[in-house]
Amino acid sequence: MRLAYDLLETVPIAGDPFPHLLVPGFVPAAGLVQVRADLPPISRRGSFPLTSLTLGPAAAALMRELADSRFRDVIARRFGLDLRGAATMLTLRGRSGERDGRIHCDSTAKRVTILLYLNPEQDCWARQEGCLRLLRGPDDIENYAVEVPPTNGTLLVFPNGPAAWHGHRQYVGQRYVVQLNYMANDRAARAELRRHRISAFFKRLRPAA
Repeated sequence: MRLAYDLLETVPIAGDPFPHLLVPGFVPAAGLVQVRADLPPISRRGSFPLTSLTLGPAAAALMRELADSRFRDVIARRFGLDLRGAATMLTLRGRSGERDGRIHCDSTAKRVTILLYLNPEQDCWARQEGCLRLLRGPDDIENYAVEVPPTNGTLLVFPNGPAAWHGHRQYVGQRYVVQLNYMANDRAARAELRRHRISAFFKRLRPAA
């Protein structure tokens, strides 16, 4: 699958409110249509390991690209990180619920957070619902420096840190986002994935609301 590596290599790293890269259209429009068609239906909130999902060919090809060393090496070079041999965790979310979007920093087990948004344009995003905000502090969702609509193959990358606050205004409904993390170590990656697998198993047992 052709991805916009030229943009990933050249987009400036922003520093407000913390270091991050934002690449609109990292998945070009033609490929994104195919990827969306190959995404599995997800009726529950939460992060699902890829092993618990059935992906069509285009979506599976995208996940392989993200897991490849070429992508990792670009991220490492852009942020000046040593990610050689870094354990990875790759999951997919397909639905946002009332409890999602609360202000937080990611777990210290995650060295780098990468979010790839796969949704089409919708009125809800224009109303700023479900649009991720990079925040200047932990107390106010309106105190943001950057807002990222979850649309059109937009890629967001940021190293984790104690001031990497983010969240979004409440949105309930379909919201597909690929989540890739470079982890502090293999043990952390295995623990996180095990937690997500157990959660996915019990979600399948419960009827949808």
